[in-house]
Amino acid sequence: MSTFTDLGLQQPILDALLDLGYVKPSVIQEKAIPQIISSTTDLKAFAQTGTGKTAAFSLPIIELADLTNMNTQAIILSPTRELAVQIGKNIEDFSKYIPNLKTVTVYGGANIDEQIRKLKKGAHIVIGTPGRTVDLINRRALKLGNIKWVVLDEADEMLNMGFKEDLDKVLEATPNDKQTLLFSATFPREVEEIARNYMKNPVEVTSGEKNTGSNNVSHEYYLVNEKTRYPALRRIADVNPDIYAIVFCRTRRETQQVADNLIRDGYNADSLHGDLSQAQRDSVMEKFRKKTVQILVATDVAARGIDVTDLTHVINHKLPDQIENYNHRSGRTGRAGSKGISIVLVNRKEKGRLHSIERIIKQKFVATKIPTGKEICEKQLFHLIDKIKNTEINTSQIESFLPSVYEKFEHLSREELIQKFVSSQFNSFLSFYENTSDLNDLSSKENSRGRASSENMTRFFINIGRKDRLNPAKLIGLINDQNIGDKIEIGAIDILDTFSFFEIDKSFEDSTLEAFKVNEPEFGGRFVNIEITKSERGGGNRGGRKRGKKSFGSKNEGGFGRRRSSEKQNSRGRRSGSGFKNNQDSGGFGRKRKRITKK
Repeated sequence: MSTFTDLGLQQPILDALLDLGYVKPSVIQEKAIPQIISSTTDLKAFAQTGTGKTAAFSLPIIELADLTNMNTQAIILSPTRELAVQIGKNIEDFSKYIPNLKTVTVYGGANIDEQIRKLKKGAHIVIGTPGRTVDLINRRALKLGNIKWVVLDEADEMLNMGFKEDLDKVLEATPNDKQTLLFSATFPREVEEIARNYMKNPVEVTSGEKNTGSNNVSHEYYLVNEKTRYPALRRIADVNPDIYAIVFCRTRRETQQVADNLIRDGYNADSLHGDLSQAQRDSVMEKFRKKTVQILVATDVAARGIDVTDLTHVINHKLPDQIENYNHRSGRTGRAGSKGISIVLVNRKEKGRLHSIERIIKQKFVATKIPTGKEICEKQLFHLIDKIKNTEINTSQIESFLPSVYEKFEHLSREELIQKFVSSQFNSFLSFYENTSDLNDLSSKENSRGRASSENMTRFFINIGRKDRLNPAKLIGLINDQNIGDKIEIGAIDILDTFSFFEIDKSFEDSTLEAFKVNEPEFGGRFVNIEITKSERGGGNRGGRKRGKKSFGSKNEGGFGRRRSSEKQNSRGRRSGSGFKNNQDSGGFGRKRKRITKK
């Protein structure tokens, strides 16, 4: 492997990389950086999450930027504000010895007037989310007529989030002779279509086999039902005392509910989703990076831009709507050469989707048993013992107290002292798990099927499916086109061959039916019918549904809808996550916690 010096970078950049601890380039950096520096040909790059792709496109742009020209020369588009902020910070770090290089990061949820003021002062590189970038172009505050480079980072996710129209508008504002650099962790058909439409004979580089998972990540699944899903999550946390994880959920509601449950039960947890303001997100991420928060519960969109290299686990509380997103989730762990574990909680119906994911990542899921109470207690006990055993003794600090301590314990034998110590620190775990059931026995009455997660949702049948070229992104976009409500929550989506199901927040049940009745939309030339269904999820039986009216559709079959229900860039206030601190005497990631404050 070459060094960064071999890649043709100037000394100020090399000095900054040295300060940051960069020693050797990653595979994608080694391939992409010389290609961008030496050629104006468009570049299509496959780079898994955690492979250093930000440096792969930003270092050559920093190298080639004309500092005597204050026009904007590069526009870097990213799907989320978190990722945009992270890219901007990385570029500032890479260019710290090039003080004349100016960068500005623009995104929704922040003061646009302040962003306009920064742009007016001049910016060689602009990093932005598609929506805010288009807004600034429309206000004539961002001029892209002199652009040399356009970077589409996480292109697959931008399409999943419904940013195709915004991408079109940004690219239309750039000159034809620009160099387009497309980076993506997966290459579904829609990304290949962007490459065909907006790139000229691009060179393709990869950091591994396209659309595969990282070899540093092992994949496990636990079989659950709705009643045992959260208890299984708790047991996974408890059996891994040093866990440092992201738990992925599908919706904001699910995210907040799981985080609240973990906080209530004494875990160092918090949530990250679209209802948080930027200040709240920054606060959560700061706690997570410092490991004050050990379990971060997040939606797919909110988790983009999380730059943490030592996660032990990624836990899929629910599988993503689009199985390609599993690669993004699992790629948050196993980074920078470390090993990681990606865990999936699935019920019997969802288990079949694992085969499709296995084909994509070209790895197998290992069936794993949910830990029993005895296994957890044993793991936590010996973790505590090892922690005490390895504790360094600072005699000078405790020497004055020791005579009194020895006197207190002089009537106890060695065995009695150990027994009392273990009991005092471990009784809460023992009592909690003493009479718990085996969660792997899904047939037991205690673990019988529950529907708690769907009790606030209405399930709809729709008369189009996979054969109509329907997918979750199109379904979400077309539902949003009906203008049912700004804060509508879309739940589970099941796309079948000739029909499909989707869930809507119960409070929008009547307005959903009314909107579809009034709009009478079409999909691919077909009128669309929906009905409220009471049947069990995943079945083909259409009995027992209350009749609805026509609803859904769009004359543009290829449209991409933005999922307002999952991640809306407008934020609303929320209480801060409760702060918890480990009881340092308890050891491990147990239930015994000392509450500090609840803001």
